[in-house]
Amino acid sequence: MHSLCRSLAMLALCLGVARPVAAQTVPLIPPGKPVAGVSQEEWSKRWWRWALSFDDEDSPAADPDGRLCAHGQTGPVWFLAGTYGTARTVRSCRVPAGKTLFFPLVNTITMEPEDEDESCASLKQRAAQLTPGTAALVLDVNGRRFGGLAAHRQATRRCFRAFEDDETLAAANGFYVALGPLKKGRYTLNFGGILPELSQAVTYTLDVE
Repeated sequence: MHSLCRSLAMLALCLGVARPVAAQTVPLIPPGKPVAGVSQEEWSKRWWRWALSFDDEDSPAADPDGRLCAHGQTGPVWFLAGTYGTARTVRSCRVPAGKTLFFPLVNTITMEPEDEDESCASLKQRAAQLTPGTAALVLDVNGRRFGGLAAHRQATRRCFRAFEDDETLAAANGFYVALGPLKKGRYTLNFGGILPELSQAVTYTLDVE
C-alpha cells in the first residue's frame, strides 16, 4: 500500500470511501456468532483453504477485476478475496441473493517449513506476532462506516491442514467480518487494514441477484 496510507483516515482516503449513506445496507454479524451453524474461527480456516486451493492464474486473490470471484464458491457463505499485494484493488462480481459474505480485512497465515516439523504452538505464536495489532481497519458498505472492527480478530485455536492433499500444518490470525444474508441489490464494499508488515485496500461492487 502507498506509504501515505498509514492511518485510518488515510486508509479511507486511499479506498475512496464514500460518505453518503445509501438505502441498501447489510448487517454486520458479531464476531462470536456462528454463521450457518459454524464458528467464524472455523470459517477463517475454510477461507484459507479456499484461497490457497487455486493456481495463481485462477486465484481470486490475484484477480485484477473480479472475474474470478465465483471460483470455488459453495454453500451459504460466499468468500471475498483480499489481495497478494498492497496496491488498492477494485473488483466487480455477481453474488446470489441470500448468501452471507465472509472475508478478511487483513490477515496472515504461518505454515510449517518444507521438510521440517514445527509445533502448533510455534505456528500460532508466529501468526500472532505478525498480527500484534492494527494501525487501521476499515469496513464501509454503501457509504455506511462500521466501527468496533478490532473485536473481529479470529485466531485459530487449533492448527489445521491448509491444503487438502498436503499434511502441512498451518495457523492463521487476522481480522475477518461476516455480512448478511444479502438481499437483492447493489453493494459497494470498501475494506482493508494495516499491520506492521502487511496491508491491503480493496473495493468490491457486488450485484446481488
